[in-house]
Order: sequence, then C-alpha cells, then structure tokens
Amino acid sequence: MGLNLDDKKAVVAEVSAQVAKAQTIAVAEYRGIAVGDLTALRAKARESGVYLRVLKNTLVRRAIADTPFAGLSDQLVGPLIYGISEDPVAAAKVLNDFAKGNDKLVLKAGAYAGQVLDKAGVQALASIPSREELLARLLGVMQAPVSGFARALAALAKQREEQGAAA
Repeated sequence: MGLNLDDKKAVVAEVSAQVAKAQTIAVAEYRGIAVGDLTALRAKARESGVYLRVLKNTLVRRAIADTPFAGLSDQLVGPLIYGISEDPVAAAKVLNDFAKGNDKLVLKAGAYAGQVLDKAGVQALASIPSREELLARLLGVMQAPVSGFARALAALAKQREEQGAAA
C-alpha cells in the first residue's frame, strides 16, 4: 500500500532532519536479503548510531535537494537502503562490514563532505578508524613514554635492592 501525501511529507521531513545533522550518507542495494539478516543489520546500525532505512528514492531526492548531498541524486536507482550518520565513517563502516559477510547487499554509492563517492570510495571511507579508535591510539601513544619511565624506575629500584642485599 502506498503512502498518502501527509505520510510522504512526514518521511521527507524526518529524512531531512537526519540529513541536516549528517556528515555521511552511504547507499546500498539490498535485493534478496533475508528478513533476519536485515534485522541484524538494523541492530548493528542502531549500535553504531546510524540512521538506517529503506526509503523511496523520490522521497530521498526531495530530502537531499539543496544540501551538500544533492549530488547523490543521480545514484538513487533501484531498491536501496540508506545509512545516514553524524560520525563520518559509521554509515560506510556498517554497510561495508555487512556487505563483506552477505553478498546480496551491494554497496552502490555514498557522499561525504560534499563529495559523491563510488563503491570504492565508500569502502575506503569505511576502512578509516572511527573517532573512538583514533582517540584510543592517541592515548596509547601518549602513555607509552610515561609507562616506560615507570618501568625503568622500578627496574632501577629492584637492582639497587639486590645490590644492597648482596653487600
């Protein structure tokens, strides 16, 4: 059953609100995916803070018109699932990781920072570590000199103890 005009306006308004906050949109064709697999994909998207929906392409075209994602309109053909996220890599990562394990989900295109990305571009974006991973790496790099200094002091103290006990 199709949507009436009020429902369509509500969907466009909802998607427009998501797009206004978004940094990335990733699009994939989902033809032939089992319902259970799609449910698992939605759960993973929710965990990652990604807005994931199957939407009518014409409604999405209206929602992204006059936004930095407007260039994506040409790619919106066929049965598509849309991942929209505020995190620059989350939407691409969720769809790309799922596509690796399920050959029926085919990455099609995406948009980031006003640039339209092809399939390879979305995969490249997905390979970038998330903000949390980068912060964890930075913290590890910052802690390395301090922990190395602490180990050196502990070894020196132990060596002096052993020399004092031998004397």
